[in-house]
Amino acid sequence: MKTFLDWSAYDTYGMGDAYAGIPATGGNYAKAVAVCMNNHQCQRDGKGVMCPSYRITGDPAHSTGARVKAFKAALNGEFGEQPFIHPDLAAAMDLCVSCKGCKKECPSSVDMTLIKTEYLAHRNEELGVPRRAKLFGGLPEWLHRYRRPLAALVRLRNRSPWLAGLVERKLGISAKRPIPEIVGGLFQTKNTECSGQRGKVLLFIDTFTHYYTPEVAEAAIAVLTAGGYAVEVLRPAADDAEPQRPLCCGRTYLSQGMVDSAKLEGKRVMAALAPALAAGTPIVGLEPSCLLALRDEFYSLSLGPDVGQLGKQAFLFEEFLMREGNKGLKLDLKPICGGRAVVHGHCHQKAFGAMKSMKKVLGWIPEFEFEIVDASCCGMSGSFGLEAEHYEASVKMGELALLPAVRSAPVDATIVADGFSCRHQIKDGTGRDAVHVAVLLARALA
Repeated sequence: MKTFLDWSAYDTYGMGDAYAGIPATGGNYAKAVAVCMNNHQCQRDGKGVMCPSYRITGDPAHSTGARVKAFKAALNGEFGEQPFIHPDLAAAMDLCVSCKGCKKECPSSVDMTLIKTEYLAHRNEELGVPRRAKLFGGLPEWLHRYRRPLAALVRLRNRSPWLAGLVERKLGISAKRPIPEIVGGLFQTKNTECSGQRGKVLLFIDTFTHYYTPEVAEAAIAVLTAGGYAVEVLRPAADDAEPQRPLCCGRTYLSQGMVDSAKLEGKRVMAALAPALAAGTPIVGLEPSCLLALRDEFYSLSLGPDVGQLGKQAFLFEEFLMREGNKGLKLDLKPICGGRAVVHGHCHQKAFGAMKSMKKVLGWIPEFEFEIVDASCCGMSGSFGLEAEHYEASVKMGELALLPAVRSAPVDATIVADGFSCRHQIKDGTGRDAVHVAVLLARALA
């Protein structure tokens, strides 16, 4: 069976251990599916992320384990010659939000997010890429080429119920949900007087930060500069075919199964990173799903051996600060107004154990108290919460714990969420603005 992603990491899986039946076809992809050992950890409530779709429905059919069974049936020939477009497989995957909770919390580390990407790629090959998927997946290119008209159109749509309804009927984007408004353009780094006594860092500014929340990048630069680092923004390589188009991790393409486009973005990033990888320069990212794509999905995109080195040099903003704090970094911070916060972790932060670093750096702010919400997925999950057929499910996921916790937080408390989609869900569900940890630390700079 042809696969769109590289599944060679699973080549030796199933050798010498009790495996729950590797499907007859699919090769290493089948082995990735078969890591599930049917212990039903995905069918639980309580702490953790997994599995948000099961938690809102209470139906085992919407759990990771049920999805594994569906894929096994598909790869065993039970769904016919075109298994990836079979309605039973589509029903099993319908509410999967690619939270990566299963990769962290499942004892077998089922990577349903990556399995889903492969599934969508096959589905796209059979049926063509849906129009809405092209819109969401191709966001980095649309924003670069048509930023101004798109910004005007989004503003108009958000203010016109009639237009919102029309967009829902034509594209399936929920009229009940505002679309984030585009505010950024080509990000320009301000000149700093920092000598870089603690060294140089390379800042990877993702698509969402670049066009929607450039203040997050500005805050990160301010904090890193105050810490004694010379900050350089990652730019396309000199021989890049589109040197003026900002770099992108390919996350939006992967989420829609557009693997070839994701590979092109990955190649651009790897080319731009080549000097930093050779020099050992730390690479710092701001959006969890984007930076962590460099440490995870890039291994599956056939981008060459340097991906292994990238995994050692790429850090989330707070991960880098914690690492440097262990090496003597001291930020001159002052108490901030309110002095307390409610913190929500992005699913991928939790899946990669990055919340420890969040706790650490928030603890550097004097006289500051914070509570980390024990919540599953916020429910927005990129485009999922914008899709008309998934709007209600998205809201239910948010209402499991996150949105009630934000509503009950004191008025003067800061709401902290690193994920762009998480902040979108919080604003839409509670009316409160959440901030990235970099913005909070920048406020606390003495």
